[in-house]
Amino acid sequence: MHTKTIRKYKSRLLIADSRKPASQLLMANSQQLIWCLLLLFFTMTASAQQYYNVLKYGAKNDSSKLVTDAVKKAIDAAAQAGGGTVYFPAGKYLTGPIHLKSNITIFIEAGAELHFSDNFDHYLPMVKSRYEGVDVTSFSPLFYAYKAENITIKGRGLINGHGKKWWDFVEGYKEGQPRSKWQYMFDDLNKTILLPDDPKQMKRGFLRPPFIQPMYCKNVLIEGITIINSPFWTVNPEFCENVTITGVTINNPHSPNTDGINPESCKYVHISNCHISVGDDCITIKSGKDKPGRAMAMPAENYTITNCTMLSGHGGVVIGSEMSGDVKKITISNCVFDGTDRGIRIKTARGRGGVVEEIRVDNIIMKNIKEQAIVLDMQYAKTQPELVSERTPRLRNIHLSNITASGVKQACYINGLEEMPVENISFNDMNMDAETGFQIKNAANIEMHNLHINTKKGPALKSENVKTLVVDGLKSFTPLPGVAIADLTNTEDAFFYNSFPVSGTEIFLKLSGEQTKGIVLKNNNLRNVKTPVIQDISVKEKVTAF
Repeated sequence: MHTKTIRKYKSRLLIADSRKPASQLLMANSQQLIWCLLLLFFTMTASAQQYYNVLKYGAKNDSSKLVTDAVKKAIDAAAQAGGGTVYFPAGKYLTGPIHLKSNITIFIEAGAELHFSDNFDHYLPMVKSRYEGVDVTSFSPLFYAYKAENITIKGRGLINGHGKKWWDFVEGYKEGQPRSKWQYMFDDLNKTILLPDDPKQMKRGFLRPPFIQPMYCKNVLIEGITIINSPFWTVNPEFCENVTITGVTINNPHSPNTDGINPESCKYVHISNCHISVGDDCITIKSGKDKPGRAMAMPAENYTITNCTMLSGHGGVVIGSEMSGDVKKITISNCVFDGTDRGIRIKTARGRGGVVEEIRVDNIIMKNIKEQAIVLDMQYAKTQPELVSERTPRLRNIHLSNITASGVKQACYINGLEEMPVENISFNDMNMDAETGFQIKNAANIEMHNLHINTKKGPALKSENVKTLVVDGLKSFTPLPGVAIADLTNTEDAFFYNSFPVSGTEIFLKLSGEQTKGIVLKNNNLRNVKTPVIQDISVKEKVTAF
């Protein structure tokens, strides 16, 4: 850039008006040359001022000593100048927590590795944090910011959380064992916090820190880095606005609660082009847990998730179960799940309260899914029915389309509450090869359009306690002997149309249950079906077919 600037001014010198006297020409050219040199000087000076190389502040890139203080000095210097880039050149750095300030970029060069200490004392003093939807004061996150703006962590380098010691403490913890100094600290700092319905973890008081947790921040960018071995949740923005996470690779081994990307109670979140393989959920959207979450009343809203690949993990993209502050206006598209336990999963339970709504899922490929491709489960924790109140969660207005799944244990599992069914759910244009098909229980206003569900056992669709079911173009290319394509129990107001079962289909529709009524078939080609409808004696109303 500087060379081009000089060349530009040289060209101006050469084309100067040759008709001017030599003395004037020399003076004009000299002035232009001075301005050129001054411009070059100020450009280079400004560029140098923007970067704060941690090596110049006392850091060592051979992992021979902690660089925590050196990094802090570099951040403070940049912040004092109004902002800048704290630069980690190639090498290995041993560090404690890094706290960002407004207008700070952390740039981790290719070949640079940040190795975070596994000495618990290095993450003191404890700071304001959030742990699984409960606001606490606890160990400092590895990267932390509080009420900052315009912060960035980027580069092609690697950050390693060295989480094993943290995992071992939690997995080896036994009720009643002597309390550690860190637990006593936690007790002193959290005497008045609101507790969730199950306060076990808060009572334990040793809460592992998230890897990256900005809180109450605006304009957050995390880009390009590789993250491994997180002690707990990996990328966990809390109460933030305008968050972009792109091109990030996360690799955590089989380990407790090492979710990939968990933006909680944020708004305007953009997640794209990430590659994730972790010990828990790959991407999870949350908004607080039980009474603490409802008290904060900060929803997760306006998220886009696209162009991501996800391998090992309990779920590909998950909402909940901590969703007490509401989750709404979420789009998930153009993703591949290969080897996760579940694909799309929305989970909640009695006691959470809150609502999940206005969710769109489109253009998803799934394969080698160990459990369900799609889950909407309101009984994630098994509890008894109760009166509808602020503790009652809601799942509604959720729409999924253009999904292909193979090597799946179950195509879909929907499980509402007796007192609060899942409602207004649609499925469009899906091809699934699964051991078992769709199972829908305690739901209302369900629509299915152009679904091809091939099962190894059981029906393609099984419903129980469902009201208002629309099924358009349902087909299975692997009909099973003696098994109906659709099996309805205590289902009211179901409308089947535009279905054309393949040759070899023995039963299209099976009905049972005293509450089953209002079943209508229209514009179906059932010529390949041996017995179009089997109706149990418990069903009092005849099927309407035309």
